[in-house]
Amino acid sequence: MITKFDSSYVGTVDMENLGYAGTPVNDRRYSNEELAGALHKAVAYAKKMDGLGYDTFWMAEHHFQPEGTECIPNLLMMAMHLVNQTKSLKIGCGFNVVPMWHPLRLAEDYAMADILSGGRVTFGVARGYHTREVESFGAPLIDQDANREMFEEGVDVVFKAFNEERFSHKGKYYTIPPAVPYRGYTLSDITLVPRPMRLPVECWQPIQSGSTRAFDFMAKHGISGVIGGGSAEGGAVDRHMTEFRAAYARRGVELALGERLSLGYQFHIAESREAAMAEAAKYYEENMKMFGELRLVRALSEEQIAAMRDPRLAATTKLPRIEDAVKAGGFLAGTPADIVEQLKAVEKRYPGLERISCGMALGTPLAVALEQLDRFAKEVMPAFSTMRAAAD
Repeated sequence: MITKFDSSYVGTVDMENLGYAGTPVNDRRYSNEELAGALHKAVAYAKKMDGLGYDTFWMAEHHFQPEGTECIPNLLMMAMHLVNQTKSLKIGCGFNVVPMWHPLRLAEDYAMADILSGGRVTFGVARGYHTREVESFGAPLIDQDANREMFEEGVDVVFKAFNEERFSHKGKYYTIPPAVPYRGYTLSDITLVPRPMRLPVECWQPIQSGSTRAFDFMAKHGISGVIGGGSAEGGAVDRHMTEFRAAYARRGVELALGERLSLGYQFHIAESREAAMAEAAKYYEENMKMFGELRLVRALSEEQIAAMRDPRLAATTKLPRIEDAVKAGGFLAGTPADIVEQLKAVEKRYPGLERISCGMALGTPLAVALEQLDRFAKEVMPAFSTMRAAAD
Protein backbone atom coordinates (compact mmCIF):
# COMPACT_ATOMS: atom_id res chain seq x y z
CA MET A 1 0.00 0.00 0.00
CA ILE A 2 1.13 3.57 -0.66
CA THR A 3 2.20 5.13 2.65
CA LYS A 4 4.88 7.64 1.61
CA PHE A 5 4.69 10.57 -0.78
CA ASP A 6 7.79 12.34 -2.08
CA SER A 7 8.51 15.12 -4.55
CA SER A 8 11.59 16.29 -6.43
CA TYR A 9 13.34 19.32 -7.91
CA VAL A 10 16.29 19.16 -10.28
CA GLY A 11 17.41 22.76 -9.74
CA THR A 12 16.02 24.93 -12.55
CA VAL A 13 15.64 28.65 -12.97
CA ASP A 14 12.22 30.05 -13.86
CA MET A 15 12.22 29.95 -17.66
CA GLU A 16 10.46 31.97 -20.33
CA ASN A 17 9.21 31.16 -23.84
CA LEU A 18 8.54 27.49 -23.06
CA GLY A 19 7.55 24.54 -25.21
CA TYR A 20 8.52 23.04 -28.55
CA ALA A 21 7.95 26.37 -30.31
CA GLY A 22 9.90 28.25 -27.65
CA THR A 23 13.58 28.92 -27.02
CA PRO A 24 15.82 25.90 -27.79
CA VAL A 25 17.55 24.50 -24.71
CA ASN A 26 21.02 25.15 -26.15
CA ASP A 27 20.16 28.82 -26.73
CA ARG A 28 19.20 29.52 -23.12
CA ARG A 29 21.68 31.51 -21.00
CA TYR A 30 21.19 32.96 -17.53
CA SER A 31 23.19 35.26 -15.27
CA ASN A 32 25.09 33.87 -12.32
CA GLU A 33 22.57 35.55 -10.02
CA GLU A 34 19.70 33.72 -11.74
CA LEU A 35 21.58 30.40 -11.67
CA ALA A 36 22.33 30.85 -7.97
CA GLY A 37 18.64 31.53 -7.40
CA ALA A 38 17.90 27.90 -8.23
CA LEU A 39 19.46 26.99 -4.88
CA HIS A 40 17.06 29.30 -3.07
CA LYS A 41 14.18 27.72 -4.99
CA ALA A 42 15.18 24.40 -3.40
CA VAL A 43 14.72 26.01 0.02
CA ALA A 44 11.24 27.19 -0.97
CA TYR A 45 10.30 23.69 -2.16
CA ALA A 46 11.51 22.08 1.05
CA LYS A 47 9.80 24.60 3.31
CA LYS A 48 6.52 24.14 1.45
CA MET A 49 6.70 20.34 1.74
CA ASP A 50 7.75 20.31 5.39
CA GLY A 51 4.75 19.76 7.61
CA LEU A 52 2.36 18.88 4.75
CA GLY A 53 2.89 15.15 5.17
CA TYR A 54 5.53 14.59 2.50
CA ASP A 55 8.23 12.08 3.39
CA THR A 56 11.26 13.01 1.24
CA PHE A 57 12.36 15.90 -0.98
CA TRP A 58 14.66 14.58 -3.73
CA MET A 59 17.23 16.69 -5.59
CA ALA A 60 19.54 15.88 -8.51
CA GLU A 61 23.33 16.36 -8.75
CA HIS A 62 24.37 18.19 -11.93
CA HIS A 63 27.12 20.47 -13.18
CA PHE A 64 28.08 23.08 -15.81
CA GLN A 65 24.58 24.01 -17.04
CA PRO A 66 24.42 27.74 -17.89
CA GLU A 67 21.14 26.92 -19.65
CA GLY A 68 19.58 26.96 -16.17
CA THR A 69 18.19 23.44 -16.34
CA GLU A 70 19.92 21.59 -13.46
CA CYS A 71 21.90 23.80 -11.11
CA ILE A 72 22.61 21.90 -7.85
CA PRO A 73 26.22 20.59 -7.97
CA ASN A 74 26.47 19.17 -4.45
CA LEU A 75 23.48 17.37 -2.95
CA LEU A 76 25.03 16.70 0.44
CA MET A 77 25.91 20.35 1.01
CA MET A 78 22.41 21.37 -0.10
CA ALA A 79 20.84 18.68 2.08
CA MET A 80 22.67 19.88 5.19
CA HIS A 81 21.38 23.39 4.57
CA LEU A 82 17.83 22.14 4.07
CA VAL A 83 17.70 20.05 7.24
CA ASN A 84 18.37 23.28 9.11
CA GLN A 85 15.57 25.05 7.22
CA THR A 86 12.96 22.36 7.92
CA LYS A 87 11.71 20.35 10.88
CA SER A 88 10.97 16.80 9.78
CA LEU A 89 11.27 16.47 6.00
CA LYS A 90 13.83 13.97 4.77
CA ILE A 91 16.21 15.12 2.05
CA GLY A 92 17.05 12.61 -0.68
CA CYS A 93 20.14 12.47 -2.89
CA GLY A 94 18.61 11.68 -6.25
CA PHE A 95 21.36 10.97 -7.14
CA ASN A 96 25.08 11.25 -6.35
CA VAL A 97 26.85 10.47 -9.65
CA VAL A 98 29.45 8.00 -8.42
CA PRO A 99 31.96 8.12 -11.33
CA MET A 100 32.41 11.86 -10.67
CA TRP A 101 33.41 11.25 -7.04
CA HIS A 102 36.27 9.49 -5.36
CA PRO A 103 34.27 6.84 -3.51
CA LEU A 104 36.01 7.47 -0.18
CA ARG A 105 35.17 11.17 -0.33
CA LEU A 106 31.55 10.33 -1.14
CA ALA A 107 31.37 7.85 1.74
CA GLU A 108 32.91 10.35 4.18
CA ASP A 109 30.62 13.18 3.14
CA TYR A 110 27.49 11.05 3.42
CA ALA A 111 28.57 9.73 6.83
CA MET A 112 28.88 13.31 8.09
CA ALA A 113 25.46 14.19 6.67
CA ASP A 114 23.89 11.14 8.31
CA ILE A 115 25.37 11.98 11.69
CA LEU A 116 24.76 15.72 11.71
CA SER A 117 21.24 15.52 10.24
CA GLY A 118 20.11 12.82 12.66
CA GLY A 119 19.39 10.47 9.77
CA ARG A 120 17.31 12.88 7.69
CA VAL A 121 19.53 12.63 4.58
CA THR A 122 18.88 9.66 2.28
CA PHE A 123 21.70 8.29 0.15
CA GLY A 124 21.43 7.69 -3.59
CA VAL A 125 23.78 6.64 -6.40
CA ALA A 126 23.74 6.84 -10.20
CA ARG A 127 26.00 6.44 -13.24
CA GLY A 128 25.32 9.83 -14.86
CA TYR A 129 23.97 10.72 -18.30
CA HIS A 130 25.48 14.09 -19.32
CA THR A 131 28.76 13.72 -21.24
CA ARG A 132 29.60 17.36 -20.44
CA GLU A 133 29.49 16.56 -16.74
CA VAL A 134 30.96 13.09 -16.38
CA GLU A 135 33.71 13.36 -18.98
CA SER A 136 34.71 16.84 -17.69
CA PHE A 137 35.46 15.26 -14.32
CA GLY A 138 37.77 12.78 -16.05
CA ALA A 139 35.40 9.82 -15.81
CA PRO A 140 34.00 7.81 -18.75
CA LEU A 141 30.46 8.05 -20.06
CA ILE A 142 30.72 7.73 -23.84
CA ASP A 143 32.33 4.36 -23.11
CA GLN A 144 29.29 2.86 -21.39
CA ASP A 145 31.09 -0.34 -20.38
CA ALA A 146 33.82 1.63 -18.63
CA ASN A 147 31.23 3.89 -17.00
CA ARG A 148 29.35 0.90 -15.59
CA GLU A 149 32.60 -0.73 -14.38
CA MET A 150 33.71 2.45 -12.62
CA PHE A 151 30.27 2.97 -11.09
CA GLU A 152 30.05 -0.58 -9.76
CA GLU A 153 33.56 -0.54 -8.33
CA GLY A 154 32.96 2.87 -6.75
CA VAL A 155 29.74 1.68 -5.10
CA ASP A 156 31.53 -1.45 -3.87
CA VAL A 157 34.12 0.78 -2.18
CA VAL A 158 31.44 3.03 -0.66
CA PHE A 159 29.62 0.10 0.93
CA LYS A 160 32.86 -1.45 2.21
CA ALA A 161 33.63 1.91 3.83
CA PHE A 162 30.16 2.06 5.37
CA ASN A 163 29.95 -1.51 6.62
CA GLU A 164 33.48 -2.62 7.55
CA GLU A 165 35.41 -1.15 10.46
CA ARG A 166 38.68 -1.86 8.65
CA PHE A 167 38.80 -2.60 4.93
CA SER A 168 40.93 -2.71 1.82
CA HIS A 169 40.14 -2.79 -1.88
CA LYS A 170 42.11 -3.60 -5.01
CA GLY A 171 40.32 -3.19 -8.32
CA LYS A 172 40.66 -1.81 -11.83
CA TYR A 173 40.09 1.82 -10.84
CA TYR A 174 40.90 2.00 -7.12
CA THR A 175 43.54 0.54 -4.81
CA ILE A 176 42.70 1.41 -1.21
CA PRO A 177 44.81 1.98 0.72
CA PRO A 178 48.06 2.36 -1.22
CA ALA A 179 50.86 0.24 0.26
CA VAL A 180 52.77 3.24 1.60
CA PRO A 181 54.79 3.61 4.82
CA TYR A 182 52.95 5.32 7.65
CA ARG A 183 54.32 5.89 11.19
CA GLY A 184 56.56 2.86 11.12
CA TYR A 185 54.33 0.35 9.25
CA THR A 186 53.01 -0.24 5.74
CA LEU A 187 49.33 0.46 5.18
CA SER A 188 47.24 -2.62 4.49
CA ASP A 189 43.75 -1.42 5.49
CA ILE A 190 41.90 1.77 6.27
CA THR A 191 38.94 2.99 8.35
CA LEU A 192 36.30 5.54 7.38
CA VAL A 193 36.14 8.09 10.20
CA PRO A 194 33.42 8.57 11.11
CA ARG A 195 31.20 5.89 9.61
CA PRO A 196 27.43 6.47 9.30
CA MET A 197 25.48 5.97 12.51
CA ARG A 198 22.58 4.24 10.76
CA LEU A 199 23.53 0.88 9.26
CA PRO A 200 22.77 -0.58 6.85
CA VAL A 201 22.67 2.65 4.88
CA GLU A 202 19.40 3.15 2.98
CA CYS A 203 20.37 3.67 -0.66
CA TRP A 204 18.36 4.40 -3.80
CA GLN A 205 19.25 4.16 -7.48
CA PRO A 206 17.37 5.15 -10.66
CA ILE A 207 16.16 2.36 -12.95
CA GLN A 208 16.44 3.12 -16.66
CA SER A 209 17.22 0.23 -19.02
CA GLY A 210 16.67 -2.30 -16.25
CA SER A 211 19.30 -4.86 -17.25
CA THR A 212 19.73 -8.11 -15.33
CA ARG A 213 23.26 -6.99 -14.42
CA ALA A 214 21.96 -3.73 -12.96
CA PHE A 215 19.24 -5.44 -10.92
CA ASP A 216 21.63 -8.08 -9.60
CA PHE A 217 24.05 -5.33 -8.53
CA MET A 218 21.28 -3.50 -6.70
CA ALA A 219 20.22 -6.68 -4.91
CA LYS A 220 23.84 -7.38 -3.95
CA HIS A 221 23.99 -4.15 -1.94
CA GLY A 222 20.34 -4.00 -0.87
CA ILE A 223 19.72 -0.91 -3.01
CA SER A 224 16.17 0.30 -3.59
CA GLY A 225 15.04 1.52 -7.01
CA VAL A 226 13.27 4.53 -8.48
CA ILE A 227 11.26 4.01 -11.66
CA GLY A 228 10.46 7.36 -13.22
CA GLY A 229 10.47 9.54 -16.30
CA GLY A 230 9.96 7.67 -19.55
CA SER A 231 10.52 4.39 -17.71
CA ALA A 232 7.24 4.92 -15.83
CA GLU A 233 5.18 4.70 -19.00
CA GLY A 234 3.72 1.79 -20.90
CA GLY A 235 4.78 -1.74 -20.06
CA ALA A 236 8.20 -0.83 -18.69
CA VAL A 237 6.96 -0.60 -15.10
CA ASP A 238 5.65 -4.17 -15.04
CA ARG A 239 8.91 -5.49 -16.44
CA HIS A 240 11.07 -3.49 -14.03
CA MET A 241 8.93 -4.50 -11.05
CA THR A 242 9.13 -8.19 -11.95
CA GLU A 243 12.83 -8.30 -12.77
CA PHE A 244 13.85 -6.27 -9.71
CA ARG A 245 11.93 -8.70 -7.54
CA ALA A 246 13.55 -11.67 -9.34
CA ALA A 247 17.04 -10.27 -8.71
CA TYR A 248 16.37 -10.10 -4.97
CA ALA A 249 14.91 -13.62 -5.07
CA ARG A 250 18.17 -14.88 -6.58
CA ARG A 251 19.86 -13.67 -3.38
CA GLY A 252 17.26 -15.38 -1.20
CA VAL A 253 15.23 -12.25 -0.41
CA GLU A 254 11.51 -12.50 -1.16
CA LEU A 255 9.81 -9.19 -1.93
CA ALA A 256 6.21 -8.33 -2.68
CA LEU A 257 5.66 -6.81 -6.12
CA GLY A 258 6.71 -3.17 -5.80
CA GLU A 259 8.53 -3.53 -2.49
CA ARG A 260 11.73 -1.46 -2.13
CA LEU A 261 10.71 0.55 -5.20
CA SER A 262 9.39 4.04 -5.82
CA LEU A 263 7.32 5.13 -8.81
CA GLY A 264 8.00 8.64 -10.06
CA TYR A 265 5.35 10.72 -11.85
CA GLN A 266 4.94 14.22 -13.12
CA PHE A 267 1.58 15.74 -12.23
CA HIS A 268 -0.65 18.76 -12.64
CA ILE A 269 -3.93 19.40 -10.84
CA ALA A 270 -6.70 21.52 -12.38
CA GLU A 271 -10.49 21.62 -12.59
CA SER A 272 -10.54 18.92 -15.28
CA ARG A 273 -8.18 16.56 -17.08
CA GLU A 274 -8.38 18.70 -20.21
CA ALA A 275 -7.60 21.87 -18.26
CA ALA A 276 -4.67 20.21 -16.50
CA MET A 277 -3.17 19.07 -19.80
CA ALA A 278 -3.67 22.49 -21.37
CA GLU A 279 -1.99 24.25 -18.43
CA ALA A 280 0.94 21.82 -18.15
CA ALA A 281 1.61 21.17 -21.85
CA LYS A 282 4.34 23.80 -22.20
CA TYR A 283 6.10 22.50 -19.08
CA TYR A 284 5.90 18.93 -20.35
CA GLU A 285 7.34 19.99 -23.71
CA GLU A 286 10.19 21.92 -22.12
CA ASN A 287 10.98 18.88 -19.98
CA MET A 288 10.99 16.70 -23.11
CA LYS A 289 13.30 19.13 -24.95
CA MET A 290 15.81 18.82 -22.12
CA PHE A 291 15.72 15.08 -21.45
CA GLY A 292 14.56 13.64 -24.75
CA GLU A 293 17.96 13.15 -26.30
CA LEU A 294 19.87 12.26 -23.12
CA ARG A 295 19.09 8.51 -23.19
CA LEU A 296 16.08 9.04 -20.93
CA VAL A 297 13.33 8.79 -23.57
CA ARG A 298 14.44 5.89 -25.68
CA ALA A 299 11.60 5.82 -28.22
CA LEU A 300 12.51 9.15 -29.83
CA SER A 301 13.75 9.21 -33.42
CA GLU A 302 16.61 11.36 -34.71
CA GLU A 303 14.01 13.41 -36.60
CA GLN A 304 12.11 14.14 -33.40
CA ILE A 305 15.28 15.08 -31.52
CA ALA A 306 16.27 17.46 -34.31
CA ALA A 307 12.81 19.07 -34.19
CA MET A 308 13.12 19.62 -30.45
CA ARG A 309 16.33 21.54 -31.06
CA ASP A 310 14.78 23.76 -33.75
CA PRO A 311 11.37 25.36 -33.14
CA ARG A 312 10.98 25.88 -36.90
CA LEU A 313 10.68 22.10 -37.29
CA ALA A 314 8.35 21.52 -34.33
CA ALA A 315 5.15 22.12 -36.27
CA THR A 316 6.23 19.80 -39.10
CA THR A 317 7.22 16.80 -36.96
CA LYS A 318 5.12 14.50 -34.80
CA LEU A 319 6.47 15.11 -31.29
CA PRO A 320 5.47 13.56 -27.95
CA ARG A 321 2.50 15.37 -26.45
CA ILE A 322 1.27 15.58 -22.90
CA GLU A 323 -1.85 13.72 -23.98
CA ASP A 324 0.37 10.76 -24.95
CA ALA A 325 2.10 10.77 -21.54
CA VAL A 326 -1.21 10.98 -19.68
CA LYS A 327 -2.62 8.09 -21.71
CA ALA A 328 0.53 6.02 -21.12
CA GLY A 329 0.33 6.64 -17.37
CA GLY A 330 3.56 8.58 -16.83
CA PHE A 331 1.91 11.97 -16.27
CA LEU A 332 -0.93 12.41 -13.76
CA ALA A 333 -3.30 15.16 -14.90
CA GLY A 334 -6.77 16.18 -13.84
CA THR A 335 -8.79 16.84 -10.73
CA PRO A 336 -7.61 15.54 -7.35
CA ALA A 337 -10.19 12.77 -7.68
CA ASP A 338 -8.74 11.80 -11.08
CA ILE A 339 -5.26 11.50 -9.61
CA VAL A 340 -6.46 9.57 -6.56
CA GLU A 341 -8.20 7.12 -8.88
CA GLN A 342 -5.04 6.62 -10.93
CA LEU A 343 -2.86 6.08 -7.86
CA LYS A 344 -5.36 3.71 -6.27
CA ALA A 345 -5.15 1.60 -9.43
CA VAL A 346 -1.36 1.61 -9.16
CA GLU A 347 -1.57 0.61 -5.51
CA LYS A 348 -3.83 -2.31 -6.37
CA ARG A 349 -1.57 -3.47 -9.21
CA TYR A 350 1.63 -3.40 -7.10
CA PRO A 351 0.70 -4.48 -3.56
CA GLY A 352 4.25 -4.10 -2.21
CA LEU A 353 4.61 -0.49 -3.39
CA GLU A 354 4.85 1.96 -0.49
CA ARG A 355 6.43 5.08 -2.03
CA ILE A 356 5.29 7.45 -4.77
CA SER A 357 7.21 10.52 -5.96
CA CYS A 358 5.11 13.19 -7.67
CA GLY A 359 6.87 16.25 -9.06
CA MET A 360 6.51 18.91 -11.71
CA ALA A 361 8.00 18.98 -15.20
CA LEU A 362 11.27 20.85 -15.60
CA GLY A 363 9.81 24.11 -16.95
CA THR A 364 7.27 24.62 -14.15
CA PRO A 365 7.85 28.01 -12.46
CA LEU A 366 8.27 28.17 -8.69
CA ALA A 367 4.92 29.80 -7.91
CA VAL A 368 3.02 27.14 -9.87
CA ALA A 369 5.08 24.33 -8.32
CA LEU A 370 4.41 25.49 -4.76
CA GLU A 371 0.69 25.80 -5.45
CA GLN A 372 0.65 22.31 -6.95
CA LEU A 373 2.56 20.81 -4.01
CA ASP A 374 0.06 22.37 -1.62
CA ARG A 375 -2.94 21.06 -3.55
CA PHE A 376 -1.49 17.57 -3.90
CA ALA A 377 -0.83 17.35 -0.16
CA LYS A 378 -4.27 18.66 0.82
CA GLU A 379 -6.46 17.15 -1.89
CA VAL A 380 -4.75 13.89 -2.98
CA MET A 381 -2.72 12.55 -0.07
CA PRO A 382 -5.63 12.44 2.45
CA ALA A 383 -7.21 9.67 0.36
CA PHE A 384 -4.29 7.51 1.51
CA SER A 385 -4.07 8.84 5.08
CA THR A 386 -5.98 5.93 6.60
CA MET A 387 -3.51 3.53 5.05
CA ARG A 388 -0.57 5.63 6.25
CA ALA A 389 -1.93 5.79 9.80
CA ALA A 390 -2.39 2.01 9.86
CA ALA A 391 1.15 1.51 8.59
CA ASP A 392 2.56 3.78 11.32
